[in-house]
Parts: sequence; structure tokens; C-alpha cells
Amino acid sequence: MNLPDGRGAQPMRIAVVGAGAIGGLLAAALARAGQRVSVLARGATLTAIRENGIRIRAHDGSIDAVNVEASDDAAALGAQDFVVLALKAQALPGLAASLQPLVAGDTAIVSAMNGLPWWFLHGLAAPLETETLAAVDPGGCVSAALPCARALGCVVHLSAANEAPGIVKRGRGNRLIVGAANAGHAGAARSFASTLAEGGFDAQAAEDIRAEIWAKLWGNMNMNPLSALTGSTADRLLDDPLTHALALRMMEEADAIGRRLGLSTGMSAQERVAVTRELGAFKTSMLQDMEAGRPLEIDPILGVFPELGRKLGLATPFCDAVLGLLRQRAANNGV
Repeated sequence: MNLPDGRGAQPMRIAVVGAGAIGGLLAAALARAGQRVSVLARGATLTAIRENGIRIRAHDGSIDAVNVEASDDAAALGAQDFVVLALKAQALPGLAASLQPLVAGDTAIVSAMNGLPWWFLHGLAAPLETETLAAVDPGGCVSAALPCARALGCVVHLSAANEAPGIVKRGRGNRLIVGAANAGHAGAARSFASTLAEGGFDAQAAEDIRAEIWAKLWGNMNMNPLSALTGSTADRLLDDPLTHALALRMMEEADAIGRRLGLSTGMSAQERVAVTRELGAFKTSMLQDMEAGRPLEIDPILGVFPELGRKLGLATPFCDAVLGLLRQRAANNGV
């Protein structure tokens, strides 16, 4: 097996778990960079990729097809140099144990999912560094199968959509940020970022990937839930003084938690909201999932904050209220 810092002479073995919009883009880019890429998929998506490869529709309407190996059985794919998790975060606890055949002693595990990853607290120089979060790692089932010490984070700053099984339509943005949870795997993070850049992404390595994850989540933890509850685009939420104020209160609660964990976003809540406003009238991923009848990423995006607050002795009344409403809305909609 090649070393996960990319020093092997042969192409690296990279498995992408979840061949949806983001997973499809990542797999195609890694294959274009000359790596040996496989995807773990199922159903119509698996059939489409086996027959036609992953097809990427560019902004000009043209389609580029990239061939990769595809299977619905992790054991058939075998141990990898990198395992990229690009599935919906709430699905990971139920799948983690089945992914163990992909992981060997030197495998780097890349989380490219929304929300707080299961490994986030592990090794963090903070009061909760030995804790697990039930919202993303119930009973420690994910960390038992996917060791935290070998995790890399990939923060996705782009949009894409599944046009049909195996067909991904590019959206806005092209930026990816990669970093290691453990400083000992910084070389693997740099290698992976470099490979993504070779595949066409604006990819960079970050020294503090937790700060990058926290900064993105700080914007998502309010807009996503509020949009799913109301059916409103982000601009409408921010134009209404009451929902705008609610978003700020949620962010303030999250920021208090972040400060206790030694995390900083480098900006005020108002400044972060201004960044969101610049994106215009967009539908959040959670609203899109709600409208499509897909399961929502409730706990990884919002549920982690009340849980962290309880562990730290910090009250989160606004996050609690929105979380309760969102869970009921999702249940009533059958998602």
C-alpha cells in the first residue's frame, strides 16, 4: 500500500463513500489526477456509474464522463490509502462498521460532510477532548470503526446537485480546504489537497482545520434550520428583523461554546451574516432536502450545539427551541 502522504510510486487507492453531488465531484477530480479511485454506491447510482462512469455537467452544459470502479460492498474494494466520506452526515453512524474493510493501519480518513465531524473533539486542547458527541458518534460507534487519530477534514465551499443518478451538475464555487485532525498527518493532508488541485479544484491545506470547520458551521447552524422550518431562502430570513435576530441569538450561543473550546471564527456574528447575505436568494441544503423528502442533517448541523452546551454548562435556549421545532417538522414531513 502507498503511504498516505502520497510518497508511493503507484497511484494512491482512494475510495469515495457516497456518490452523490459532492462525492461525485470529488471522485471525478481524483480520478482525473491519476489516482486509482473507487466509489461505494448503491441502487440506481451504482448501476449508472458502472455503465457510464460519473458524469459531470459543466456550467456551459457540456458533460465529462470519468470512469471509476464502483461497488456496494466495501470488502470488495479492500483497504485504501484514503477513504473519503461524502455521504449525508446523519447516515454515518449506521454505516461506519460496514466501512472497516476500507481501513488499514495507514489509511487516512477524510470527512467531507456538513456539520461537526465525529473526530472533532479528539485531541482538542479543551475541556471536552476525551468526550464523544451522541449527536454524531452515538455510543462511540463511529470512532470505533473509523479512528479519530487518522482523520482529515475537507471543508467544502462549493455547490452541486444530482441531475440524475450518476450525473452531477456543477454549481457555484470551487474551493476546498483540507487539514489533519492530528498534526502527525499534516503530510497526508497536504498530499490530498495537492491531488484535489491537480483534479481541478481550488484546494488548499490548512494548519487548523477545526477553525475552518467551525467557521463554516457557524453560518450553517442557523440558516439551514430556519430555512427548513420556514421554507424561506436566506435573503428572506435576513430581511425579516425577527428571524434575523433569531439567527444572531443562535450564533451567539454557538460562539460562547466555541470560546470555551478555544475556537475562534475571526469575525462577529453580524459580519458572518453579512457573508451569507452576499450569496443572495439561495436555498440552503437543508431546505432542499426538506423539499425533496430526504432525511435532514439535523444533529450534525444543529444538535451538536445543545449537547456541547450541556457538557460545558452553557445554556442554549434559542438553539434548543429551534432544534425541537425542526425535529417535529421533519417527523411530521416523514423525513
